[in-house]
Amino acid sequence: MLRLSLLILLAVIASVSTAEPSADRPLIVRAVLDYIESQHLVKPELMTRGLDKKLAKRTFWRSKSGGEFVLETNYDSMIKVAKTYNKSGEKFPDKPRIDIKIFDIDQRTASVKLTADDWIDYMHLYKNEADEWKIINVLWQYHDLTKHASKK
Repeated sequence: MLRLSLLILLAVIASVSTAEPSADRPLIVRAVLDYIESQHLVKPELMTRGLDKKLAKRTFWRSKSGGEFVLETNYDSMIKVAKTYNKSGEKFPDKPRIDIKIFDIDQRTASVKLTADDWIDYMHLYKNEADEWKIINVLWQYHDLTKHASKK
């Protein structure tokens, strides 16, 4: 009887602890979609909605001389990317690859992997006081690591 009670208690605790985050899943996915679709569709307002103003986006890079460094991008640069990167409509395939995996949600924080056509983004998101999920950190790389080099 004690075993059965313990199993029931554990099942109840598990369902309570996962109930709230599951309601946040679509909101987290929407923030990540805002990030990538803003680039596909040239809609900076989506990028604005999905990012925190203190965004830190980073990757490793190689200079022409061969030295490696961390390349950083901020909120303003990403808004500019959303406005200009795909203006020609030729930067992405007709049916772009978008694969979103949510690794973890814990109340107001989440960890997510976005796999797009040419790259992956590992993202950290948080839920603000308005119950909006915002991307605050991104660590990314190209699938083809040879693209991580300066042309200049």
